[in-house]
Amino acid sequence: EVRTALSRNGGSLADPNSVAYLFNRKGVVMVPKAEKSEDDLLEIVLEAGAEEINDFGDSWQIVSEATDFVAVRSALQEAGVDYDSAEASFLPSMQVPLDKEGAKKMIRVVEALEDSDDVQDVYTNGDISDEVLAELDED
Repeated sequence: EVRTALSRNGGSLADPNSVAYLFNRKGVVMVPKAEKSEDDLLEIVLEAGAEEINDFGDSWQIVSEATDFVAVRSALQEAGVDYDSAEASFLPSMQVPLDKEGAKKMIRVVEALEDSDDVQDVYTNGDISDEVLAELDED
């Protein structure tokens, strides 16, 4: 089913773990910006093992090593900070910029995989710029 979803949408199935080196297991916590400022969050989570805080529009993404994930989440809870999600995830070690056609293809493949009952999670290292997203929205 996975092979079919990939091939019908322009993807292909690689050997097991053949692209695993492109991703790192990390702890990821998403905190609404309304909760705290970036500086306030840094004070709370740095000693717990957080590596970085990224701006995701309406939310802050706090990234840590997977082994420090529980400590970071606990530090937020102890400080009374509500978070939207907290999970161990795979983040790309490098991202590949995509043009309009590449972005369309990646979106089709990801949607097909997410629709499959056999797939639990989908990770990608494709980077769709704001300009390409605007072009896709026009279509």
